[in-house]
Amino acid sequence: MKRIILCLLITISTFNSYGQNKTTDAVYRRSSLFTLMVTDEERKYGDVIQEAFTTAPIPEKFNNHNIDFRAIAKVYDESLSKEEIIEAQKTAIETYFSTNKIAKAVVAKWFNRSQLGGFNMNLISERGSYNATELDVKIANNSERGLALLADAGEELIKNTFVIVNDFKYISKEEVAQKAKKGLAFASSLTGKAGLGGSLANKALDVAGKGYVIKTTSYLYKLVWNEEMAAIFYNDYWIDDANLDDTKKKAFEGSDIFKVELVGTEVAWADLQATSFTKKSEEELVAVATVKAVDAVIAKLQRKYEVFRTKTPLLSGDPLSAKIGLKEGLEGGDKYEVLEQTIDKNGKTFYKRKGVIKVTKKQIWDNRFMAGEEQEPSEEVKEYTLFKGGKNFYAGMLIRQIN
Repeated sequence: MKRIILCLLITISTFNSYGQNKTTDAVYRRSSLFTLMVTDEERKYGDVIQEAFTTAPIPEKFNNHNIDFRAIAKVYDESLSKEEIIEAQKTAIETYFSTNKIAKAVVAKWFNRSQLGGFNMNLISERGSYNATELDVKIANNSERGLALLADAGEELIKNTFVIVNDFKYISKEEVAQKAKKGLAFASSLTGKAGLGGSLANKALDVAGKGYVIKTTSYLYKLVWNEEMAAIFYNDYWIDDANLDDTKKKAFEGSDIFKVELVGTEVAWADLQATSFTKKSEEELVAVATVKAVDAVIAKLQRKYEVFRTKTPLLSGDPLSAKIGLKEGLEGGDKYEVLEQTIDKNGKTFYKRKGVIKVTKKQIWDNRFMAGEEQEPSEEVKEYTLFKGGKNFYAGMLIRQIN
């Protein structure tokens, strides 16, 4: 099974790099993401799901902010109601975060805390395209521009750090088929934005052989970072390896001011197209579905919670296009604001809305994981989505969903 997941990882890496170009690598400040999952030794294919989850890369529109703590044990009983399960798991997640000091570990990663206890600005400089010298705290504390850059880094980068905990459940095709035949609400819940689509129930009824769906319940949290916390960090905890201070080191280690707050929860499903059922083993199907389920739930969380919506650079102004698509849950008519990033004299970032554009229904890129295997070889794949409704936009301007 390790070999199966390794092959899957290679496929994922190849797929994520496929079609990238210099335009998509335009410098812009991505949100950062740390993902965990609920584990269950008794869950069917639990080891396959966990291996697929932990080896899959973070979606490229996020900075990878993963740390070592990525598994939370299941704590609930299946006899509980859906609402009771969610509440029980929330409590378990918050206990896990507190016990393992997750928020503090997230902050420590931002500032590259060394084994000696010192911090530096290297990661912030890299992710924010700041001048590393200007971000040196010893200079910044005596410079209006430096302080503005530190505030900008907090607002643009650290504040936009998210944690997602995913709880996966394997459901067999036969179970889907039985419930679909009975006309239960379960079948209808599979449709809609970032869901399975209305054809799944029919596939479950018609396709012979093996089949599955993966249900993912996700809990979205956001790192709490504000001016007060930043001031405490820089004044009371900041040291670097060249100027170690045991008092400040212990103060950080004993601190409990860092928190993450719950944004909300969402549920998504994933399957494969019917043609794939005959080509892969059950373990491979489950592994692929796990990756697709994560993408689907991130898309639904972004649609539901404005604070979690990311910016994406335009690929071109003519045609008006961007390298996002069905993986991000796009549908025809979805609206995006076009933003122009501007820097003031102190280096602080702000954004000007330059217009609103809409997704063109007939040209939405199918960039879902392994979509290439589910398309006819003769199909010409355009690796971008087209938009309409604006003029004088150019590659590198940022777009963000507004509906």
